[in-house]
Amino acid sequence: MNSIISKRIMLAAPSSQSGKTVVTCALLQALKGRGLNPISFKVGPDYIDPMFHKKILGIDSKNLDTYFSGEDGVKTILSDSIDRYAVIEGVMGLYDGTGVEGTAGSSYEVAAITKTPIVLVVDASGVGRTVISTIKGMLLDDEFQLIKGVILNKMTEGFYTKLKPVLELELSKMRGDVKVLGCFPKNPDIGIESRHLGLKLPNEIDDIKKKIDVAAAAFEKYIDMQELLSIMDGAENVDIDCKHAEDLDEKSELTLAVAYDDAFCFYYKENLELFEKSGVKIKYFSPLSDEKLPDECDGILLGGGYPENYLAELSQNKSMLSSIRTAIDDGIPSLAECGGFMYLHNEITDPNGDSYKMVGSIDGHCFYTGHLVRFGYMYIEGLNTSLSKEENTESQDELVESLVGMKGHEFHYYDSSSNGENFVASKPNVDKKWNCVVSKNNGIWGFPHFYYNSNPEFIYVFIRRMKEVKNGEFK
Repeated sequence: MNSIISKRIMLAAPSSQSGKTVVTCALLQALKGRGLNPISFKVGPDYIDPMFHKKILGIDSKNLDTYFSGEDGVKTILSDSIDRYAVIEGVMGLYDGTGVEGTAGSSYEVAAITKTPIVLVVDASGVGRTVISTIKGMLLDDEFQLIKGVILNKMTEGFYTKLKPVLELELSKMRGDVKVLGCFPKNPDIGIESRHLGLKLPNEIDDIKKKIDVAAAAFEKYIDMQELLSIMDGAENVDIDCKHAEDLDEKSELTLAVAYDDAFCFYYKENLELFEKSGVKIKYFSPLSDEKLPDECDGILLGGGYPENYLAELSQNKSMLSSIRTAIDDGIPSLAECGGFMYLHNEITDPNGDSYKMVGSIDGHCFYTGHLVRFGYMYIEGLNTSLSKEENTESQDELVESLVGMKGHEFHYYDSSSNGENFVASKPNVDKKWNCVVSKNNGIWGFPHFYYNSNPEFIYVFIRRMKEVKNGEFK
């Protein structure tokens, strides 16, 4: 048995838009400035918040998602934080999960599993004493008494001075272990803009590093860091049985070309690590600026991102479009998710009705719908058995069959005229099913963002297929 012995905390809130990301980045930068070697985690399937932690702060970040990983998986991922100060950023409201019946899939479930102390980040703008009622209500549902502190966000220092003693008195009537750690004044110079898929990406925000430095300075000034560090230091040890991905019997000596630039940047660190732990070398390339795929490319991974913001540039890079299309036609194994899936179509039409030519491996087009499509968690329930043998010639292929059971999520405003018919997808806890995913030329392409450790066997089969194609053993 191993133990999670990190000094850790979760920053959670009563709702989305409470300012968790700004406060989390400010705390991480403050910890880094103190030389405390922090590490960060994000609850749920979010890609963008971890990018702020990694790209701007240079701090490692991973996702903690009980739907994808289960209890043991979440503990194993968190075990990477041993001997470091770990900051976990919550998602949505503290108790919001996959259903209203309980806290499954919520930030609170992750905190309870890992026995992590919680600090509430409460948006106090536009309210006065009512904020006390909000906090007291949050404490009523704190079954395991994990909430240990409160930060009042977007509150003036003057009002905080008046409110703090009243809040402390009210909280002491309920619990004596909840500390009022300070206020985080509203500052237009440190806001992080949002759009339809969440926050803007770090490199799209002017002076983002300066914004976070200012936020970190404010955190040090207005928040009781010593009390907060005491809460982190007091986190209870958790016994775990670490289970890491299995290595293949023989190291692969293969190269996976991974699209990574401003258009394609949504990747789970754990997904890429699963390849690397099996001996696969990751080689990044840019569909925006590179002329072709990397040399000695044995497989292709086209992740999600914002290709819709770069349609002209992607369409104009005809040599890259041709390079990817040729590789796919030659049977090079490939994975494409959401934005990468859109990129493989004949064309993508933007909200203005303008269409742009893409790779052309999928005979169809993508278009903007103006609303979220099939939003939320999903899993591959099985093969679509209604297809004829002519329609599904690869249905008995090991690579295709191994995808069954894979978990993922969908989060997109675009849809496709050719979503794929090879698999049946289902939503957890909801009676909703649909056909999805294109299986073609050793490729698995669709809108779902998959979490590979929910079904690592698929990746092992994919790696074997890369090797078979490379060695001429698969036609």
